[in-house]
Amino acid sequence: MGNKGKRGVVILLENVTKEYKLGKIIVNALRGIDLNISQGEFVSICGPSGSGKSTLLNLMGCLDVPTSGRIHIQNNDVTILKDGDLSRLRNRTIGFIFQMFNLIPVLNTFENVEYPLIILGISKKERQERVLKTVEDVGLSNFIKHRPDELSGGQRQRVAIGRALVTNPKIILADEPTANLDSKTGIEVLDLMKKMNEEHKTTFIFSTHDPKIMNYADKIYIISDGRMT
Repeated sequence: MGNKGKRGVVILLENVTKEYKLGKIIVNALRGIDLNISQGEFVSICGPSGSGKSTLLNLMGCLDVPTSGRIHIQNNDVTILKDGDLSRLRNRTIGFIFQMFNLIPVLNTFENVEYPLIILGISKKERQERVLKTVEDVGLSNFIKHRPDELSGGQRQRVAIGRALVTNPKIILADEPTANLDSKTGIEVLDLMKKMNEEHKTTFIFSTHDPKIMNYADKIYIISDGRMT
């Protein structure tokens, strides 16, 4: 692991549990998770399907709340924040990359990357500057007017990475980002994300069972049956 200097903790989980009700059955998705992740780290959370890794990512992304325990994001205890404050923190601090890309089909590359800036109320001039720079960074300047159905899987994932990066988030959460890509394209996407991590000092956290990602990670956490092992 390379030396990236002194880094502060950006995510801290303390004895976090998550339970779901499935009819009359209670499913223990997470069982007492303790975790701390520092600024600029490239972290892999590995485990088989159903191990709890996606649930964990959703909690760190403030998309869900724990049954018990504490979650701190950028020194904010998100378990006590009101919905409005939680949305603001999520929109300004966290970027998301999904395995199904989650692009808006009727929008082109520029517009998909621009969309989160519109939500944040960024001016048109600044939006244009930031989107053009981000699209160039992810290598899609020649595809700026293409809609998702005109792009390859790897190109769509690059759009998704650009959309996640354009808000200058401190944290990017990626749920199985290479799951729908062939091996060569998956490596290209990983190389791009590692480059963005090193250039922007953005913290990247992946859920995966892809061994390729493990080779890129600064830290690897293994989760099984809702527990860190």
